[in-house]
Amino acid sequence: MRTYKPLVLATASRSRRQLLENAGVAFEALATNVDEDAIKVTALADGLSVEDTALALAEAKALAAQSVHPNSLIVGADQMLALGSERFDKPISMSAARSQLKTFRGKRHTLHSAVVLLGPQGKIWGHVEPAHIHMRDFSDTFLDRYLAEVGEDAMRSVGGYFMEGIGVQLFDRVDGDFFTVLGLPLTPLLGALRKAGVLDQ
Repeated sequence: MRTYKPLVLATASRSRRQLLENAGVAFEALATNVDEDAIKVTALADGLSVEDTALALAEAKALAAQSVHPNSLIVGADQMLALGSERFDKPISMSAARSQLKTFRGKRHTLHSAVVLLGPQGKIWGHVEPAHIHMRDFSDTFLDRYLAEVGEDAMRSVGGYFMEGIGVQLFDRVDGDFFTVLGLPLTPLLGALRKAGVLDQ
């Protein structure tokens, strides 16, 4: 059994950190500086699918963390959102979050959450999992209240929603794993960590 120390989570995401902490996984978090926009532009030009783009982003974050922790096992994760053929990014302002949520209102969109494990010798494992989000036809009054309550947290999610709180009221139905919606396919990742010898079998 191979031991990696420490396990590094290459993310600034509060929800991803909390998911691993709640699962009892010991790790060190490291926010990475990756040009996500450039990766997305290149991926689109190269004809990469939304799923493969999410994996490319996750791997880029892991590679950035590996430059700081070359002997560690790195977890990289990212998420892409698609409504039909259109791809969306995190809203850059509260007005952008409002506009984006209005676009999703009454429609179904898909979140693709990707996670990779990167070791000193290269990529060990990668996984992408979709979640289909059915957003209800909420009123402008509810939207105003939601945005006032969550504040800038609306800009920390690619979908503009804070599902851990009042944001769950935006939805009629979610077809997929809750952890995937939060940005980390947790149970597949835990299985990969067990296989890598990081967690007990």
